[in-house]
Amino acid sequence: MSQRSLSRLQLHNLHLAQARRTVLEHIEGNFKPGAITALIGANGAGKSTLIQAIMGELRPISGEVVCTVAKERRAWLPQQLALDLTFPMSVEELVMTGSWPSHGALTGYCAGHYRKGREIMARLGISHLAHRPLGELSGGQRQRALIGRTLMQEAELLLLDEPFSNVDSETVDILIRILRQMADDGATIIVVLHDMDHLRRLADEVLMLNGGHGRWVAPNALTHQHAPAQVVPFTMGGRHAGSA
Repeated sequence: MSQRSLSRLQLHNLHLAQARRTVLEHIEGNFKPGAITALIGANGAGKSTLIQAIMGELRPISGEVVCTVAKERRAWLPQQLALDLTFPMSVEELVMTGSWPSHGALTGYCAGHYRKGREIMARLGISHLAHRPLGELSGGQRQRALIGRTLMQEAELLLLDEPFSNVDSETVDILIRILRQMADDGATIIVVLHDMDHLRRLADEVLMLNGGHGRWVAPNALTHQHAPAQVVPFTMGGRHAGSA
């Protein structure tokens, strides 16, 4: 069976623009179940634009995004989620909203939903925060709760924008473990990263955006001295998954 037939998400000669200005062109890619892809590049390289296209929020100028994952199983975790922290929502209530895409927001929760929510909070080490308002959480605690919502959703395609930004080291370790488990269970994960240590610990594939184009590299092909945010050519070595 070909790699393309295994792909859950495919990008075909994608040309993307914002406000009539070309941001990315000739982007190609195949994202397989069980793989974690790091999306790297300098600020303004087009990472957010590409994510918008993948999530169906931005129409390509040309080319196409082909995704076989049902919409209710797609999750997007921005770097700064638009949460009203003054709204009286608890950690448990946020986690439980992950059931809304498939179950509905107005149908109520059954015992199985609550049991699953408690199991997820335990995995994330936030059971003791179940009834804590979101506005009283640290950045790391809030990020764990947000990841808990995607677990509740049973997301098969998960996109994350710098999920380790401004969180404590314990949360980083927990999130890396959880994301790795999700991938091992078959999820397709795309994560925007700027830290080489996080990339080496997490990524199976790397899509580097630079100068309006994308290039696929293996994580171990990036030299130690180059950080993903830098707009410099990466030294290549070993496997090369293609170029655009």
